[in-house]
Formats: sequence, structure tokens, C-alpha cells
Amino acid sequence: MGEKTCPRCSANNTIKSGKANDRQRYLCKSCNYHFTVDKLGKRIDNYYVIKALQLYLQGLGYRQIERILGVSHVTVMKWVKHFFREVPQRQLKEANCKIMSVEEVCEYMKHQENIHGKGFVIAHLGSKILMIQWEAETAP
Repeated sequence: MGEKTCPRCSANNTIKSGKANDRQRYLCKSCNYHFTVDKLGKRIDNYYVIKALQLYLQGLGYRQIERILGVSHVTVMKWVKHFFREVPQRQLKEANCKIMSVEEVCEYMKHQENIHGKGFVIAHLGSKILMIQWEAETAP
């Protein structure tokens, strides 16, 4: 029996099948698919995500954020697109950004004056919540 599950057919019937770029290759005996071990990748601390989003909301560009935090401007761009995909970009420049605990967010949302006429993006980042709030447009 093999050591890995096939990513194509999910069978556990795999065997070792050489190496490619110093990574173990496997062959699925069920579907004849060759694959390599999952790449672990590089995980970035949530602190950098939060700081990058805060700097973006302050009006800094992607390359400026890259120089300050040492995180690729492409990565920062992906974070902005991921967390702000629902928000029109011109509204982001007028947004208010807060880092809160879950309890603080729940308490804040209980009060009508805090939510009436406003838009929100709330993202879970580690043990904290990033809350971005802006004034919603009113229909003419």
C-alpha cells in the first residue's frame, strides 16, 4: 500500500515513483496518475496581513507597503482583493479600520447608531477581528 492519497481519484493505492527536483514522486496504481508531495509553502504571520491592510486604508500604495513590511507587493494586492472584494475601492479610502476582539465586535454591533447607514467588512485574523467600516451611499 502507498503512503499518499491520490489528488486525482482519492485512492490510497499509491507507490513511490522516483524523485523530481528532490521531491518524492508517487504513482497512483488506480488511475496511473503521477504526483509529488504537497508543497508546504510559506505562511505569513497575521500581523503582516493586518498591518498591510491598515497601511492600504491609510492610502499607501502596494509598493510602499512592500518597502515598509518586506512583503511582496503582489501578496499585498492579493490580500486587498481577498478581504475587500465586496467594497468599492473609492469607499475604502474613507474607511475606518479597527482591530477588535470578537466580544468587542458583538458589543459594537448591538448599537443601532453604530451600524445604521454604514458598510462593513469583518475579517477573522488569528485571535483578533479586523473591522473596516465606511459610510454607505444613500440613494438620491
